[in-house]
Amino acid sequence: MKIILRVGLFFMICSCAMMPNKPEKINGVSFVASRDSINDTHIKPLLNIHANYAAIMPFGFIRELSHPEIMFNTNRQWFGETKVGVKQYVESLKKHHISIMIKPQIWVRRGEFTGGIKMTSEADWKVLEVSYSQFILEYAKVAQEVKAEIFCVGTELETFIDNRPEYWKQLISEIRKVYKGKLTYAANWNEYDRTPFWEQLDYIGMDAYFPVSDEQTPTVEACRKGWLKHKPTIKAFSEKYNKPILFAEYGYRSVDFAGKEPWRSDRDMNALNLEAQTNTMQVLFEEFWDEPWFAGGFVWKWFHNHEKSGGLYDDRFTPQNKPVEALIQAQYSKY
Repeated sequence: MKIILRVGLFFMICSCAMMPNKPEKINGVSFVASRDSINDTHIKPLLNIHANYAAIMPFGFIRELSHPEIMFNTNRQWFGETKVGVKQYVESLKKHHISIMIKPQIWVRRGEFTGGIKMTSEADWKVLEVSYSQFILEYAKVAQEVKAEIFCVGTELETFIDNRPEYWKQLISEIRKVYKGKLTYAANWNEYDRTPFWEQLDYIGMDAYFPVSDEQTPTVEACRKGWLKHKPTIKAFSEKYNKPILFAEYGYRSVDFAGKEPWRSDRDMNALNLEAQTNTMQVLFEEFWDEPWFAGGFVWKWFHNHEKSGGLYDDRFTPQNKPVEALIQAQYSKY
């Protein structure tokens, strides 16, 4: 009897050893700041989709694209956009073993694209540099305090970076002095190949709004063909720097032509199409999540009040309470 048990145990151990290791991926959500604190009720839907990471996004505000001063952590902001709110969100999420990326972002009045931030004088560039350093270093210290696993040094700031590359390299050195975790930058999909400081970071971060299909309802086949224009270049870029690719944001709206210009958030783009959102997302998962050079990503975007978010008549990015949520749940459960 003992011999039989030992033989059985031997084969069980061998079988386990022969099973492939389950790859570890960042299965993240971009957790939108709100007026309120969060609790277990708000976190349970993340656990239901098997999310293991959340991006927490405090905001700084600029009056216009040429204005050099950033306002942040004020009593006029929503709770989740401030230092106190960030800490409360992180502490609540970490209780449920959800890891954190802190991703401070700039909001330009009227929602203008942050990549267009550009000063009109050297004096204003200097003011912007001082102001941005204050903003980003303040939250780098918060990230260290709450033991956030990843810190994002900026999001879609291509013109700022193009014009002041040495400032950015020095800023990253300053961030390293106060924050000891992993660093990334969220480059826009058409910006990453000229970002000059990837050597200083741990992940090559991309906001993955790559155009993949011009079809009204993009088919899986069309989206897969569309990725052939981008994926080999992304892989080669990872190999060039020997760093993993992280989709700091990824996602599609539930509208017609969802794969044509996925970055668009125009309110007049409102022809509801849930299938378009599901097909584009399915192919993104199939093309990237199994790649060894791909770290994972953060779906754009996830609201704290799950029951009232998204839904079958919502045409925005959020996957909540739409067919694509089940797709994300199935995907995230694998890793």
